[in-house]
Amino acid sequence: MKNSGKPVPLLIPAYNEEARIVSVIRGIKERYPLMEIVIVDDGSQDDTRGRALQAGARVISHPYNLGYGVALQTGYKYALERGYEVLVQMDGDGQHDPAYISRLLETIETGRADLAIGSRFLDADGSQPECLPYRASVMRRCGMRLFGTIASLLIKQKVTDPTSGYQAMNRKVLEWVSSDRFPWDYPDADVIIMLHRAGFRIQEVPVQMYENPDKKSMHSGWKPLYYVFKMFLSIFVTLMRK
Repeated sequence: MKNSGKPVPLLIPAYNEEARIVSVIRGIKERYPLMEIVIVDDGSQDDTRGRALQAGARVISHPYNLGYGVALQTGYKYALERGYEVLVQMDGDGQHDPAYISRLLETIETGRADLAIGSRFLDADGSQPECLPYRASVMRRCGMRLFGTIASLLIKQKVTDPTSGYQAMNRKVLEWVSSDRFPWDYPDADVIIMLHRAGFRIQEVPVQMYENPDKKSMHSGWKPLYYVFKMFLSIFVTLMRK
């Protein structure tokens, strides 16, 4: 699978994922052997870097944990510096089924959208394996629905999965998300609204996602309260901008 003569990069931000990162990389390589898998090791305290290297991925390491958004931006800037026109991103915890990478890429490469977002809540149309129901905690599902509804109203387009990290984008979006406007911590519904207001076309694509077997989440402890406050503030600031 190539774009402009170069392999398509697959960005995976990872923090303490040594238990799953090898199986994630192997699952991708089995289906897409030409993809360049780029792991951004966000200051992991385990052997995420070593295992990713052994599995054949390119690894960029932060000296310490800088946050999910910063890890994404590191990968975005890497792709820009190497002249890539398309990028796919997914998480390193095994929740994202790599079978749907081709569907996300097709949405971008055919020009139907600038940003393709994999949604765990859309039904498959039969061209891909049938999506199994995704189960989430009540609080997490309520948050998804709340900010999905807000994003839908503001961009006048249905948004079912505003927290999805399973995405594909073209170079114009890559340039935008590499700027200082991109959130360093939780880039979710606010980024969708920002990109829409910047004139980019966004399309959700049905994908399969699985529950995290360790029930680990970046929204644990007091973080959900901060996340809600931050997201409302970020959306408000976005609406104030020209």
